[in-house]
Amino acid sequence: MRILGWLALVALVSAAALAAAVFLELRRPGPVLEAPVTISVTKGDRLAEVAEDLTERRILRFALPLVAWARVTGQDRSIRYGEFLISTRQTPLELLRRLTGKADPPHPVTVPEGLSVREVVSLLANAGFGSEESFHCLLDDPTFLDAESLPAAGPEGYLFPDTYAFPPEESPAAILTTMIRRFQEVSGAEFARRAASLGLTEHEAVTLASLVEEETAVPDERRLVAAVFVNRLRRGMPLQSDPTVLYGREDADRRITRKDLRRRTSHNTYRMTGLPPSPIANPGRAALEAAVDPAPVEYLYFVARGDGSHQFSNTLAAHNAAVAKYIRGR
Repeated sequence: MRILGWLALVALVSAAALAAAVFLELRRPGPVLEAPVTISVTKGDRLAEVAEDLTERRILRFALPLVAWARVTGQDRSIRYGEFLISTRQTPLELLRRLTGKADPPHPVTVPEGLSVREVVSLLANAGFGSEESFHCLLDDPTFLDAESLPAAGPEGYLFPDTYAFPPEESPAAILTTMIRRFQEVSGAEFARRAASLGLTEHEAVTLASLVEEETAVPDERRLVAAVFVNRLRRGMPLQSDPTVLYGREDADRRITRKDLRRRTSHNTYRMTGLPPSPIANPGRAALEAAVDPAPVEYLYFVARGDGSHQFSNTLAAHNAAVAKYIRGR
């Protein structure tokens, strides 16, 4: 009986010592962070898994005290889903309060239609999602392009314009992947099928869509502009699209001179037949749809009226008359 008593006492003392150690560990700050870390908790994640992730990323020293305390207090089933930015060293109790409190709100960013990759990267960098260099390093990496099923020509045309909500500290790779996969979701297999019916590859159809995006902002004109370019392609005529002359120019001057039209560049459709080798901007849904569904018209020309709309013509004579009215008249 005396031995059993001693064993019980030893067990009690050991339990008390363990409880004290756990109690102290719960209030002990974690390792010093080298940089802010974002923790993602998705539906179905168990607290034990989250705690293990915190330990592997050196935010938490040991997973067991946090998990044990959460189970004892019933908080293990109260963790929230979402993103949690951890920017300072915290105790396990502080981490538990973070995980059972509100997740960090996502950071919205709107990418308008018609921006080039360079402009999209500048927008994302200015929104605080990373440096321009960090984005360009990925977009210039053939391995990244191949992993995302992008053409070797580059990502131009495939960063889909939309309003996104990214968690704080989201990585440039995750942001770019989201935008590229949004493009793939919007275009889909039907886009490639309809492009093929026009004699275009998917990449050529995206390039055509980028020209449509840049040529007009009038919804009813998109299919007409697409028809002009498709008709010209079928006849072997140069597309003579003004925005292709401007592509790659880094200054803000949008004026085009005769010298510009004569300049040989990779995308100048005044100096080449066929489509440019790659898109000149990132087209939105409407331009993508118009590119593979051109209007059933015979137009070969269009000229800006000066109010944002265009005059379309079947013949060169009619086009010259429209130019005299809307361009030389001004």
